[in-house]
Amino acid sequence: MISVVILGAGNVATHFFKALRKSEEASVIQWYNRSLDTIKHFENTVAITNDLAQLKQADVYILAVSDDVVAKLSSQLPFNDRLVVHTSGCVNVSDLDKKHKRGVLYPLQSLSKDAAIDFSNVPICIETLDKKSYPLLKKLAASMGSPTKRVNSPQRRVLHLAAVFVNNFTNQLYRIGHEITESEGAEFDLLKPLILETANKIQTMSPYMAQTGPALRNDKKTINVHLKLLNNPQHKDIYNLLTDAIQQTHGRKKL
Repeated sequence: MISVVILGAGNVATHFFKALRKSEEASVIQWYNRSLDTIKHFENTVAITNDLAQLKQADVYILAVSDDVVAKLSSQLPFNDRLVVHTSGCVNVSDLDKKHKRGVLYPLQSLSKDAAIDFSNVPICIETLDKKSYPLLKKLAASMGSPTKRVNSPQRRVLHLAAVFVNNFTNQLYRIGHEITESEGAEFDLLKPLILETANKIQTMSPYMAQTGPALRNDKKTINVHLKLLNNPQHKDIYNLLTDAIQQTHGRKKL
């Protein structure tokens, strides 16, 4: 049984805890957070603490905290030569204090605290600085049901950047689409099959080949109609920017 201590109480920490509670090969023996109030409702299922000096000995310490405190928190841990990992997409594995065995467990998925998640759909990117730690982290990730991939720090950073484009920025476009439909009382729900089809399509073909729409066709008449319908100047800018990007990608004549 792999013993785990979780540090932090955000989205990743919460989902890791819930997944590891179901695991038959790993167990969370302690949960640390600066504010006990945040994790107090778990005190009947796991030992909780806000005192680093009281941390239990474990096989793995997971720092599921914000990027800007990873290095500081790892340096404050009151022990040496234990396996300490962070869960960030952008922080270098070497930013962890060198007194530890260092690694990364980066879940490449959008995790919201109150939304249920199936970890079989959460690929976990693993990096370690020593060969012996990799099999342990791979086993830990697999115990949550996750597929795993060995990924180094530069690769992880670009994956995180790409994730911002395909998830965070795309979700903002959904929000804009929702605002546009509401402006005339149209139902945003009618767009949901289109959203799903777009996501399903790139499972079997490249995003380049999957592109459709007026920008690809250089359909100036439709593009101009769309621009006249947009009352929000920011939405016009986004429409023009993405139209230009599509046309440059596909070699179409610029507007």
